Amino acid sequence: MPMMKIESIIKKLMQGEFEEAKKHINQIKQSNNDDDVYTLAEEIASLGFMEEAKELFEELLKRYPDEGEILFSLAEVSTELGQEEEALLYLEKIDQEDPMYPGALLLLGDLYQGMGMEEVSVQKLKEANRILPDEPIVKFALAELYYQQGHFRSAVELYSSILKNETVINGVSIYKRLALSLVSLGEFEESLPYFKKAGREDDDVNLLFEYGFAAYHAGEFPTAIAKFTELKEIDPAYHSLYLYLAMAYEESLDLEKALDVAEEGIKEDPFNKEIFLYGAELATKLGNTEKAIKWLSEAIAIDPGYLEAILTLGKLYLHEEMFDHVIDLVSSVRAMGEDDPQFNWLLATAYSELEEYSEALSCYKEAHEFFGDNRDFLHEYGYFLLEDSKFEEARSIFKTLLHEDPSNDEYIDILERI
Repeated sequence: MPMMKIESIIKKLMQGEFEEAKKHINQIKQSNNDDDVYTLAEEIASLGFMEEAKELFEELLKRYPDEGEILFSLAEVSTELGQEEEALLYLEKIDQEDPMYPGALLLLGDLYQGMGMEEVSVQKLKEANRILPDEPIVKFALAELYYQQGHFRSAVELYSSILKNETVINGVSIYKRLALSLVSLGEFEESLPYFKKAGREDDDVNLLFEYGFAAYHAGEFPTAIAKFTELKEIDPAYHSLYLYLAMAYEESLDLEKALDVAEEGIKEDPFNKEIFLYGAELATKLGNTEKAIKWLSEAIAIDPGYLEAILTLGKLYLHEEMFDHVIDLVSSVRAMGEDDPQFNWLLATAYSELEEYSEALSCYKEAHEFFGDNRDFLHEYGYFLLEDSKFEEARSIFKTLLHEDPSNDEYIDILERI
């Protein structure tokens, strides 16, 4: 059949003249010209008319029931129609000696993966790789499956092999995949050359973040700062960058700049408790206690159970001799249903400093149940008991401390005196 006839059918389909197009498709289907049937089937399938294409391929299969190319085309069309079980049946009929068999294995691998049968998928792709060991697309399919499964070491081996011949397959940068796989393995320094090469081909902001992340963990802080800064300029709403950029500046001993970045992050992402906590820690190091207290309070307001922020604020209050604030903090947090054994230690210290010894003793006793093997706690508790003239209890505490540190002259002297 002339090509212009096929073009006429396609034109009618595109214009929505389906009944007229259907008549001509049926005429071709009933003809004896197999090449025309196959050509039309391929053409209309490429345009998305899968049902019509499938009818044509099925007609050809009646004439050539063992033809791998037809079986494969039917499997592809069935997959597009969401008929995966039917696609599997077509593919399984393709003979191992058929030239289409490796392609069938690739499609089988994809189908089985989509059905959650990943072990079967791996088997099919491994078989394809054995048949075509030098074919990059086969290696790539298996590497991608390993990558998605989290088997990054196996993925790295395959991606590295592919890189000898190809840098991009199906629009995917092999440099990028290698870089991300190595990061997932914790091999940050090894990933950096691949990030550098991938960055020339890919402007993905997530890749830029991962590059900065890898550089930070590799100790390459200038590179980390450069990448996170570049990301901030491209997309200031990429909230995750601020914490790492601030930490990179801190590692570079630029605390003022680190604090500025943390403050930027807080403005961009005012519900991120981690950036509030980290910013507060920086502010404390820089002597800005007021800002530290404000940000820690904000973090706790976001998450009343944010233990790290609660304890950090409590210890800051103790350091600043704001003992009443410690008591208020613990009371307010407990009122919201949050509690932790460390709260009793904070309270014990605060009450002791306020000379409310009865309350302090009660809190120390409760804390002792959880911190009986904590030398810092025992040291503090022991001295409190001495000052409160609880000598027998103090003796027991200092005996425990001396057992842990037998050469400690301070503990020996105390035990001799009491």
